[in-house]
Amino acid sequence: MGHRLSKITTRTGDAGETGLGDGARVAKDSARIAALGDIDELNSAIGVVLAEEVPTDVKSVLEAVQQDLLDLGGELSIPGHALLTEKQVKDLETALERWNGALPPLKEFILPGGSRAAAAGHLARTVCRRAERTLVALGRREPVGDLARRYLNRLSDLLFVAGRTLNRAAGGEDVQWKHKRKS
Repeated sequence: MGHRLSKITTRTGDAGETGLGDGARVAKDSARIAALGDIDELNSAIGVVLAEEVPTDVKSVLEAVQQDLLDLGGELSIPGHALLTEKQVKDLETALERWNGALPPLKEFILPGGSRAAAAGHLARTVCRRAERTLVALGRREPVGDLARRYLNRLSDLLFVAGRTLNRAAGGEDVQWKHKRKS
């Protein structure tokens, strides 16, 4: 990679186009760039979670997720290229089962809140769901790897459980939805 990112301002995008990893130029509002942008926003949202005090296990899993999301971005920036692996999806499933196994079963919907870390985790989950929708929309126009869709689907589940896990780690509980018909 060398010094490839040493020059940030290139002015090559001033006309509304940007370059993909394979050198192709595409409109900045194309479905592919929208998906890349949502993946980037998701990675930043996970960075906000990691800026909080979180348990070591959550930290290590989410740090690996950030690396995976750069792989996913690389995959999207070079159409037809595959970087995600089955192992990365399996790693999410393993963490999801481990964290969820330590939580009480849900009897009602919960609100995205509680501790700052948990609220940030829930926000990251909603950004992940949007990124997944954008990726699916891209896949209707252009080929997208199956693992990319599966990865984001598992990640949104993981981030939901992470929010619950982070509330417990902070000494709190899930914020329960108070259904008006039950009051």
